[in-house]
Order: sequence, then C-alpha cells, then structure tokens
Amino acid sequence: MSFGRLERTSGPQPMSEINMTPLIDVMLVLVVIFIITAPLLASSIKLDLPKTDAAKAGDAPKFVMVVIDKAGQTYLDDKAVQPDELARKLAQIAGQSPETEVQLRADEAVPYGRVVEAMGAAQKAGLNRIGFVADAVAAPK
Repeated sequence: MSFGRLERTSGPQPMSEINMTPLIDVMLVLVVIFIITAPLLASSIKLDLPKTDAAKAGDAPKFVMVVIDKAGQTYLDDKAVQPDELARKLAQIAGQSPETEVQLRADEAVPYGRVVEAMGAAQKAGLNRIGFVADAVAAPK
C-alpha cells in the first residue's frame, strides 16, 4: 500500500463568454410590450386646455331625411312632397349649407328607379353626400 499524494483534477474552467440567448429573449419580449402599449399611452394624455370664447365645439353634421314608402310617396323630413317640390327644397337646403348630408330611406318594395330619381334630385341640387339607411340584421337565436 502506498500512501501518496492524491491527484486532483481541476474543475470546470470559468466561462468567459456571456450567454446572449436569454438576454435576446428578454429584449424581444420588452419590444413587443412597448409596441402594444405605445398607442394606448399616446391617447391618454390629459391636458387642461386654456379657455376662450372663440373656441366652439364642432357642430354635428347636418342632414335631411328623404323617405320613400311602399306606395312610392316621397317624404322630406317627414313631410310629403312631390318630386318637383323635392328638387326645389333640396336646392334651397344646398344653398344654405352645401355640406348637408341626404339620408335616404327606401322601402324594400320601392322600385330602383324611384330611388335613383331621389338621388338624382339631391345631386342636381348640389348635395353630393348621400347616405343609405338600413336596418341591422337580427342575430339568429
């Protein structure tokens, strides 16, 4: 039996390089978080604006309602009108405010020609903003 010196093996050498994978993962997660939250932060700026008499809230857009019922009768703002009278009244409205919108409501049974006549009267009068009003489809139960 020999008693001698035991040889020691040297342990693992210290790593001199930084593992970049976890660092890159964390940075990508932070970038995604900033991308998602940036638009939310921009719209939540609270301001105390100065007050003045000259600043007025924007007026709601003006509109007139043209309705054509099943019988083909035309109404302007719930008042029955003839086609020539409709054109004249729309021209008056256009003279007062050319940005007025015409909201056209027509029954399903109304022939397409009657709808086009009402659109033509509005466009001849100078009212080019025409909106078609419809009911929403009921959700199935």
